[in-house]
Amino acid sequence: MAAVAILVVTAAWLRFQGQPWWCACGGWNLSSWQVWSSHNSQHLVDPYSFSHVLHGLLFYALLCRLPLSRGARFALALGIEAGWEVLENSEIIIRRYREATMSLDYFGDSVVNTLGDILFCALGYGIAARIPVRASVALFVATELAMIATIRDSLLLNVLMLAWPLEAVKHWQMAIAGG
Repeated sequence: MAAVAILVVTAAWLRFQGQPWWCACGGWNLSSWQVWSSHNSQHLVDPYSFSHVLHGLLFYALLCRLPLSRGARFALALGIEAGWEVLENSEIIIRRYREATMSLDYFGDSVVNTLGDILFCALGYGIAARIPVRASVALFVATELAMIATIRDSLLLNVLMLAWPLEAVKHWQMAIAGG
């Protein structure tokens, strides 16, 4: 029940803030795999969905020992993810992405993409709850490396570039797009 409430409140807040339900392109594709297009972060699934799975792995690791029920820890993880999604779609973070990262044309996530991100976080949390710690670590590292190899971005690079942008990293990331 809490998970559904988190999804509904997050969707309502993003709509209130002016984020579109779905891609403004008018297409109803479920996914977009081109990080260098206006479709990125506008469909249910995109390459960054994998980083949200990693959020779930991390949240499980951080919350698994709290003296709460499993359901309460899961709801807390989704609440943290939803909080990040709301912050990520604020004007200050959207501006920061445009200034400091390779996401020059980023204008926020669609509501559907945000809901997908939260669900992918839930998937990562569920995976971490069912596999050994070593397997979670291996999955985290493999996902980071695969994302770096395919789109020159990942959860850790994204955090680095938001918090402490490095021009060399930005140039390396943008070289794939010819920018």
